[in-house]
Order: sequence, then structure tokens, then C-alpha cells
Amino acid sequence: MSNIDRTFSIAPMIDWTDRHDRYFLRLISKQTLLYTEMITTGAIIHGDKERHLGFNTEEHPIAVQLGGSNPSDLAQCSKICEDYGYDEINLNVGCPSDRVQSGAFGACLMAQPDLVAECIDHMKSACDLPITIKCRIGIDDQDEYEDLQRFVLTTKAAGCETFIVHARKAWLQGLSPKENRDIPPLNYERVYQLKREFPELEIIINGGIKTLDECKSHLNHVDGVMMGREAYQNPFILANVDHLFFDSTDKHISSVPLPLITRHDIIEKMICYIDELLANGGQLKWVSRHILGIFQGMPGARAWRRHLSQNAYKKDATSEVIREALKYIDLPSD
Repeated sequence: MSNIDRTFSIAPMIDWTDRHDRYFLRLISKQTLLYTEMITTGAIIHGDKERHLGFNTEEHPIAVQLGGSNPSDLAQCSKICEDYGYDEINLNVGCPSDRVQSGAFGACLMAQPDLVAECIDHMKSACDLPITIKCRIGIDDQDEYEDLQRFVLTTKAAGCETFIVHARKAWLQGLSPKENRDIPPLNYERVYQLKREFPELEIIINGGIKTLDECKSHLNHVDGVMMGREAYQNPFILANVDHLFFDSTDKHISSVPLPLITRHDIIEKMICYIDELLANGGQLKWVSRHILGIFQGMPGARAWRRHLSQNAYKKDATSEVIREALKYIDLPSD
């Protein structure tokens, strides 16, 4: 098993966890494991590799999530990702989108454990990085524990030691990707059961987790917790993650210290990042959308979001838009 600490991680989220968002999140937590958006093998093999795979060195530890079902293509991409310097390669076996299904990968692969095992075998042969799987607890009518058990047994035999399990089944027909994130009921107990049956495996739980107290509770049953939308929409929730889940010898510690960094400190660092990005041909809107939630729950947060949303997309917008928005944070909430 790899030496990457997966106690707490941020889920790969399409259109959200790009390199700018990951840089931002890394300012808040130094040790949280970050994941890229899902990147298809076709995009890497035939597209702009630097655009898809480039990242800032500050983002470590960082894992890349691949989407694909061709063992040879996945092997080729795994080697490319290793050369780029990633710390882990994750295979997407959980995304239920139509685009993913039409490409015969993502959640639909749960119905083909032998193919997934072949993919894992090829990927492990191509590089020395840990290869992990992110999956659901089931799909469509294949949603009994025995179906999940069979999938894990088959892919474990191919060398996968870490499973990130979204504790919902996926309906590949009849539900949209958004509905698949909310409508199928959560079944955390099934993920716990997986850990009990396979104590030698690293089991990470994902799905509907919104508080650090929930994370601590899950850690009584599994090895790690992956948080998704909550960390994007309320990113300062990460401010105490390093202390609670990494720095302390007792990962179930209940005391919460004051954060080591303030929201304003983070934004000042992001302004420096934005200025460098703009100097190299970037645009403010690439970054501004990711920082909207930093003042979540504070007076002036709504005005902050509104000012950024209305001005960051303007032609030639600069970091001055950020500084103007900061002025609202000292005002009473509207």
C-alpha cells in the first residue's frame, strides 16, 4: 500500500477542481490530498497534454483521475501522468454522465469487473505510482452488497489496494448526473461493511459529507474521508483539516483550534497568483469563480459574491476587482 495519507481528500469534480481551484485549496490545507477533474485517455493521447495535465508544484500531494476503459490507452496515460509528477492515479468507475456511458467507462464499468481488473493490471505494469479506484456501491439493479463484493474481489486480485467508494448507487438510465448525486439514498453502512470484510484494503468513503464532525465519525469505520461539493462551496472548512486529521497523533481529536491562516491572508496570496496568471495571458474569470465561497457565512459574503460575479468576467478585469469586493466583507450582511 502506498505511503500517501488519504485520511482526508477533496473529490475530483468536473469543471470545478482545475489547477486554479487546487492552488487555492492548497493555501488553506497543506496536507489534504487533492484530485484533478476526470481527464479522459483520449484527451491526453490526442489533445494538449500540458493543458490537461499541467499543475503547480505547490499542489502536492495530488492525484490525477483518468476516465477510460481501454487497458492499453490507460497504461499509456498512466506512464505520461507519472512523468508529469503526479502522486497517484485514480481510475473513474463512478461517474454516471451520458458522455461517460457513451465512452463505455465511468460507473457503467462496475458491470464489467474483469475489464476493470485488466485495466488496473496494465496501469500498474506501466508505472510505479499507486493505482486506485473510485466507484459507487452499485449501479442500476446490480446494487446488492454481493455485487460490490464481487467487483472489489476481482479488481483487488489485479493489484488495487485502495477503493474510494461513493456511498450511493448510480442509476445509469433515468437520472441525470446531478440527480445521481442526490436522489439515490446514501448507504454508509455498506462502505463500512466493505472495510470490515477487507481490513487489508484502504477504504475511503465519499458522498454527502458536509462537516468535519461527520468526517471524524466516518473515520471510526473506514480509513479516509473524501469531501466534495461542500469543500468547493465552503472552502474555509479546510482551515482545521491539517490539525484535526494529519498533525495530531489522535485523528479523532475533538478540539478545534483557531485556523493558522485567515481568509484575508488567503485572498492576498490569491491576488499574487492572479497577477502572475494575468501577466502570462490568463484571465481573472478562470480563478474568481473558485473563490466565491471563501467568506461563506460572514457579513458581506453575498455582496462579495455579487461583485465578483458581475465584474470578474469583464474584458481586461484585473485583481483590482478582488480588492474592490473585499471592501464588502466589513459591511453588515445584506
